[in-house]
Amino acid sequence: METEENYVQPGNEPQLLLTQQAQGFLQQAGKWAIFLGIVGFIFTGLIVIGALSVGTLLTYLATVNPLVQIPAGMGIILTVVYLLIALLFFFYSLYLYQFGSRIKKGMYLNSAEETTLAFSKLKSFFKLWGIITIVIILFYVLIFVFTIGASILGASRM
Repeated sequence: METEENYVQPGNEPQLLLTQQAQGFLQQAGKWAIFLGIVGFIFTGLIVIGALSVGTLLTYLATVNPLVQIPAGMGIILTVVYLLIALLFFFYSLYLYQFGSRIKKGMYLNSAEETTLAFSKLKSFFKLWGIITIVIILFYVLIFVFTIGASILGASRM
């Protein structure tokens, strides 16, 4: 039994017509996406600066107050964590900025190609957001399971 697929011949692509109001909304969304992208790039830079200075800060705190005990390698671990956060933040900002600039260009030129590229960047933004959300949820589930297990183990030792 064959399944029938809805295949559209090239050149006979369905057209999506946007009202002037919808185009205005997309242009405004593009402006905000560009703004948020630029702010994200600035914060990414600040996170990188913080990542590169956290080791020095921990060393300084240890020398100023000898009672502060900082485990060996803690500065390197924090630097790597901050750099990973900065990398993630950079991609969020990049996808937003690319969406914003392409959607503005697509609306200005009335270009289906630019608009399609803009929406591909928006898709990438939400895909990244979804993957990170799944990872965070899994991390919370692991913490929950570990906490329950540790509680049971602790209660059984009483």
